[in-house]
Amino acid sequence: MEHISRLIQELNIEALFLTLTRVLIILILAYVLTRLAKTGLNRLEARLVLKSRQEGLPPSETEKRVNTLIKLLRQGIFIFMWLIAFLVLLRELDFDIAPILAGAGVLGLAIGFGAQNLVRDVISGFFIILENQVRIGDVAIINGTGGLVEELNFRTIVLRDLQGTVHVFPNGTINTLSNMTSHWSAYVFDLAVAYKEDTDKVVEIIEQVGQDMHDDQYFGPLLQEKIEIFGVDRFDDSGVIIRGRLKTKPIRQWEVGRQFLRRIKKAFDQEGIEIPFPHRSIYFGSSSKPFDIQMMEKMQNRASVPDKTES
Repeated sequence: MEHISRLIQELNIEALFLTLTRVLIILILAYVLTRLAKTGLNRLEARLVLKSRQEGLPPSETEKRVNTLIKLLRQGIFIFMWLIAFLVLLRELDFDIAPILAGAGVLGLAIGFGAQNLVRDVISGFFIILENQVRIGDVAIINGTGGLVEELNFRTIVLRDLQGTVHVFPNGTINTLSNMTSHWSAYVFDLAVAYKEDTDKVVEIIEQVGQDMHDDQYFGPLLQEKIEIFGVDRFDDSGVIIRGRLKTKPIRQWEVGRQFLRRIKKAFDQEGIEIPFPHRSIYFGSSSKPFDIQMMEKMQNRASVPDKTES
């Protein structure tokens, strides 16, 4: 009892009160800053969602992307603020934090060297999601490989191609990323017609087919604009090439394009427009002449034989 009494007498009540007051102020300040940061992030999340909806992006994918970003920022700010508060508290309690900071620096340096690829992938993934370069459900070409985006993480992007093969790309290794379904898509067509056809008439038929699709109850809503016909693009070996474009909603260009070609074929057949195709002559060496030359020689031989009825 005497020992405890001596400790109490030696204890500086005023200093202890000041220390506890400073500790309480630090904790309250850290809590208030955390709440303010949370409120600001919630407002930022609402603004980003509203902006994405105004741009016509899918609500589910928009909210998922924004929630992922806000969650990452919230965790980062929370850890940073409370780590600073913890170090300040140790300082107020007369702990030497220099060894702690030195140890943390050495540990961070070791982790940085050992996990530099992981850090690179995470940072690259953060900016891919932040800049909305690609979303789940988009058709993208990554490093020359195309497919449907099935997963979008901070470390990897997962594509599934037309054959069903799954391709996993670490975000830090992505050199080229082409999004084929961002905001809108397009089906570019090259239609070949014979040289004898009137290209102005052909363009009118194409425009009529495009207008019919625009007025269709199913395909009309899939088109964002009326058909664009650029005109005669080039002279090919067997025909004249007319180029144009159908601007569609994201990822619907192939469905619209197949229906467009189907209707074009029927319209050309109805109007008698010839779709050219390559012609080939089969030659079996010097002992066998081409088929068309054989036919010409037979016709010439028949013409040279005198008619017996005349004699």
